Amino acid sequence: MRNVFKHIECVEYVLQVIMGRKDLHVVDSVVQKDYKNLQGRSAILDCVARDVEDKRYDVEVQQKNEGASPRRSRYHSGLVDMNTLEPGHDFDELPDSYVIFITREDTLGCGLPVSRIERVVGETGAEFEDGSHIIYVNAAMQDEETELGRLMHDFHCQDASEMYSEVLARRVRELKETEEGVYSMCQEMDEIYNEGMMRGERIGEERGEKKAKRATVISLAEMGLPVEQIARGVKESVSIVQEWLAEGMIPLK
Repeated sequence: MRNVFKHIECVEYVLQVIMGRKDLHVVDSVVQKDYKNLQGRSAILDCVARDVEDKRYDVEVQQKNEGASPRRSRYHSGLVDMNTLEPGHDFDELPDSYVIFITREDTLGCGLPVSRIERVVGETGAEFEDGSHIIYVNAAMQDEETELGRLMHDFHCQDASEMYSEVLARRVRELKETEEGVYSMCQEMDEIYNEGMMRGERIGEERGEKKAKRATVISLAEMGLPVEQIARGVKESVSIVQEWLAEGMIPLK
């Protein structure tokens, strides 16, 4: 999908079907967009697009339910907003945003091909028009009587000849049947592999740092230092320090 979404006409077609708007026209899109959050966790979004009305779309294709949790969609929505509004612009200039999760299974358990999440005023049920929208598309539902169902069918196809959409089929043929396309796919696989290795290294470093901190905490406790002082020294919360000491069976002071 990374390579499919590198063609703006493919992004446009997918959005037109999901949004039910043939007049939706994408002016630019970026695959694997790295959105920074200087105060917290950053994230790499699968595909970020902008249409002629300046609306923003984050399209995420997820194989597993845990990768498409409601809180993740909320965080993605916030990242899109934070990386959209320019300094000095008024808040009312913030464009509408759509976070779209296409999931292999029915993540929300609604039994629907598409679930649209909108904010409402709890007491009245009136729409709270803040311009943020979250959409879940259930790729397991492939009703070939509908355009959305046919699109989900195409998402599962490995053979371009079995696809309904000529736009997507043309791109898949290019990727699988031309020398340039195969080379592009190989490059993409190398990037995915390297990203996985880097994530593994970071996780290993984090685990090693945590293990070293835990050993230091236990040593300082054995020396008689109070929990609060130990927590300040290792730059961890008191509750974490207490948890580590409890695991090590060290009396708290």
